[in-house]
Amino acid sequence: MITERPPREATLRGLLRGRGFRRLLTVRLLSQLSDGVFQVSLAAYVIFSPEHQSSPADIAAVLAVMLLPFSVIGPFAGVLLDRWRRRQVLLTGNLARFGLGLVTAALLLGRAPDWMFFAAALLVTALNRFILAGLSAALPRVVAPSDLVTANAISPTLGTVAAAAGGGVGFLVHQVLAPGRSADAVLVTLAALLYLSAAFAAQRIAPDALGPEVHGELPSLREALAAAWNDLLAGLRHLVRDCRPAVHALAAVTLARFCYGMLTVMVLMLSRYTFNSAEDNAGGLATLGVAVGVSAAGFGLAAVVSPWCTRRLGLTGWMTVCLGSAAVFVPALGLTFREAPAMAAALLLGVVTQGTKICADTLVQESVEDEFRGRVFAIYDVLVNVSFVAAAGVTALVLPLNGRSASVVLGLAALYALGAVLYFRAARRT
Repeated sequence: MITERPPREATLRGLLRGRGFRRLLTVRLLSQLSDGVFQVSLAAYVIFSPEHQSSPADIAAVLAVMLLPFSVIGPFAGVLLDRWRRRQVLLTGNLARFGLGLVTAALLLGRAPDWMFFAAALLVTALNRFILAGLSAALPRVVAPSDLVTANAISPTLGTVAAAAGGGVGFLVHQVLAPGRSADAVLVTLAALLYLSAAFAAQRIAPDALGPEVHGELPSLREALAAAWNDLLAGLRHLVRDCRPAVHALAAVTLARFCYGMLTVMVLMLSRYTFNSAEDNAGGLATLGVAVGVSAAGFGLAAVVSPWCTRRLGLTGWMTVCLGSAAVFVPALGLTFREAPAMAAALLLGVVTQGTKICADTLVQESVEDEFRGRVFAIYDVLVNVSFVAAAGVTALVLPLNGRSASVVLGLAALYALGAVLYFRAARRT
């Protein structure tokens, strides 16, 4: 059982004195900066292209194609994270994304069928989730246990801010280019070059610095895959039997991600059809860019306030506050269906969504042993992906094209409130 104790105060400056943390953070920032540019190119092509008339169902279908296949193989990737050197995963994964990015750009310029474009983008996204799980699993190897809360507040949050910055760069580049496949191909090529820079940054880390500890020779890929199923079951048994705080945290963060997914689709449709005219693709993309930037500011604010809040409320207390506060401000701001209140809601959603993630990351890292940590973080990513896709699917069934639905907003507020109550009760029992 985890006994919550306020961690000693750490700062970004203090963490950056550690060379291992500094280099790992550099890899994260460059990787997620690239992700932001790449994701804008996808949004521009799929949602805001003059060639497409997107609906919530279209968005749900794209998310399913992009995320669900990896959700099936994700736990097996976690097994490899516990067997392969994590530094090599970061290096080769970013090199592979560099090559795949160039292939995706070529497909756009060659006007290849959409399924080929989505297949290439799927591989880039799958590697992205693999790399992020490896970064989280490696973090306890480069910081002291007492600094994990602060490191979890800083590292993933700065990564999210970097992704938003990449998105901002992508939005700006797209605004100055003529809309069409050529502009999207330029963005994908830019993302590919940034992936290459992340690979160079990973190469500066010592091959064995990020673990895991393996006795004897590393198994071959074939041997690792053959043992994957049994290892996965062992990881699940360890999680359920010995890590109840982590189980409750994963349930809470999955619920928060589901609600965030539904609200994301709503903002997409509002940006396209309510805040701008349906024909104004550039305006819709610009409005979405503002929403992403505001939400990223909320993620950054969460990094500032979460260590302070967890020292005073505990990890479970701060997570409960995050879920409960969303139940209040989502309907208060969302029911107006106006742009300014929607941006305010995006800011606060960034705070509470990242706040729950910081708490969940820390609880998982504290309660899961190192030899299982890669598998558990891969399962964590699968839960996030599935909940996000499920949210898009549900939204496709209930959200009108213009994104205005009071019943959806009220239903999400009730779901946030229920999650806060259930998580608080479960955490107290533990």
